[in-house]
Amino acid sequence: MKTLKSTIVVLAAAIIPASCGNKEEENFASGIFEATEITVSAEQTGKLLQFDITEGDRVKGGTQVGLVDTVQLYLKARQIGATKFVYESQKPETQKQIAATTQQIQKAQEDVNRYAQLVKDGAANHKLLDDASSQLRVLQKQLEAQTSTLNTSTKSLNAQMGTADIQSLQIADQLRKCHLYAPITGLVLEKYAEEGEFATIGKPLFKMADIDHMYLRAYITTAQLKQVKLGQRVKVLADYGNDHLKDYQGTVTWISAKSEFTPKTILTDDERADLVYAMKVAVKNDGYIKIGMYGSVRLEY
Repeated sequence: MKTLKSTIVVLAAAIIPASCGNKEEENFASGIFEATEITVSAEQTGKLLQFDITEGDRVKGGTQVGLVDTVQLYLKARQIGATKFVYESQKPETQKQIAATTQQIQKAQEDVNRYAQLVKDGAANHKLLDDASSQLRVLQKQLEAQTSTLNTSTKSLNAQMGTADIQSLQIADQLRKCHLYAPITGLVLEKYAEEGEFATIGKPLFKMADIDHMYLRAYITTAQLKQVKLGQRVKVLADYGNDHLKDYQGTVTWISAKSEFTPKTILTDDERADLVYAMKVAVKNDGYIKIGMYGSVRLEY
């Protein structure tokens, strides 16, 4: 009887390591599932007039989910528009303001031409021609000065109008930022504010995650590095508990270029390794994989 018991113990000791060895060969690495998470913060300060999302909502990317009070920005936009109108009305009408001088120049030019002909015919003194020519040059200088002054004033007002246009664009951008949009299509994980509360620039409002495209973050040892590469197709097993596993196709999308010490929560089969490398395996979610769920990787040969 004692001999039979000894035989059973020996067989059990031989079977258990063999089973564990097979399991280690099947599970290349283990880890937890993650998703791309985005925290959306307020880009403007004001009261939340609308904020109609709740945790657990599935929202399509680009959908407006909230609105910050825009009244003050709207009034400022109106003010800038009125200021630009004032600048526009102050622009000089150059042609009208130089019309009188232009007409005087035309008359002086006619006098010069007439005296030149009279001098040529010997019917007038040359001094009359000199005086008429001098008067013409004076009027031409006056026209140049007038035109320069008017052009300078016009350029200054145009610059001020350009500044008003830039301010209008800034207000338009600020008004756009009062509208809160979902940055991605995904699930609302957390909500940090409620409708009616006061939002400030940089204050987190809600967090979303792209749960359609999940990642299994696992850690591998230096010895395992040679067996994986970017773009490699692998099998991912999601652990739903009670030994219920579900297969998914996965693709290795990232392998850390830097080693790190074994994290406390590491799930690699080789627990004796001091240095490990993180890796990510992309998995298309069918709706059952949840963030934080355990999973494992198996290589496909």
